[in-house]
Amino acid sequence: MRSNDGIMNHIYYEGTPKIINLSIEIGRMLGLVDATHLRKAPTELRKKNKVKTIRASLAIEGNTLGEEQITAILDRKRVIGPAKDIKEVENAIVVYDKLSDFNAFSKESYLEAHGLLMAGLVEKPGQFRTSSVGVVQGDRIAHLAPPGWNVDHLMDNLFGYLRSGKDNLIIKSCVFHYEMEFIHPFLDGNGRMGRLWQTVILMNANPVFEYLPIEKEIKESQEEYYRVLSQCDQEGLCTKFVEYMLDKIKLSLEELVGVRRENLSDLDRLYYFLEQNSVPDFSRKDYLQMFPKISTATATRDLRKGVEMGILDREGEDRLARYRRR
Repeated sequence: MRSNDGIMNHIYYEGTPKIINLSIEIGRMLGLVDATHLRKAPTELRKKNKVKTIRASLAIEGNTLGEEQITAILDRKRVIGPAKDIKEVENAIVVYDKLSDFNAFSKESYLEAHGLLMAGLVEKPGQFRTSSVGVVQGDRIAHLAPPGWNVDHLMDNLFGYLRSGKDNLIIKSCVFHYEMEFIHPFLDGNGRMGRLWQTVILMNANPVFEYLPIEKEIKESQEEYYRVLSQCDQEGLCTKFVEYMLDKIKLSLEELVGVRRENLSDLDRLYYFLEQNSVPDFSRKDYLQMFPKISTATATRDLRKGVEMGILDREGEDRLARYRRR
């Protein structure tokens, strides 16, 4: 639990069956991503997902620009809109273009990212606050952050947990996101930094997270996002937030796999099917049930290629054929 100055005894969350089950499911989905070569999306899809990510993360903070306007800015076209909103998007594009350059475990790299994200928007971008702050919702203070004099120490502790904590990186990314929001280390930009740095951490778990718009899932459940943050503040543990974020990560992975399933190559389709099914043998009809948009002829060609490449054994012919993995 926390004391009034924000110091914790380093028990950040409690393990729950939901956390265990979501972690297992995310691990299974990541295995599928790797097995079907989805780690790096096509260029056009990466661009669309970057736009979705920037749009969602900034919209949570009140930015009014839509995906078409953000795409135009990304393409260096002129856009009409509030100067502050345009500047926020321009900064976000710079930062998300540099995602792979940041060191998830470095406080200095983290401060560099804030400096780029908030350049021209706040007085001292890239610097921790030294004054006290509170988060106001309506006419009440929803969260009183730890005092400014303790911010650097608390962030050192949090980065220490990132580097040497025993949790896996996916759990760590969720804990970091919440604890950073609680510490509220900057005068402005804390929300977008929390979401950004979770992505940077997740990229160390699997490269696919660079192209996964998890922020979109958060935006679509924005009220729940803030409610869970508040609940964790009251409980002194981020258990509920870890559960919430793991669920959003799972949903993003499911969407990626779902979108890509119909665009897989013949071998990728075959590997995807085998990953999803543990049955001893199967028919062409079973294969078509997973890929209902391909033709019978395409399914036959896929399976024939699996046999020719030594991936499958076949017994019987045509529609009566049964296939078994080698």
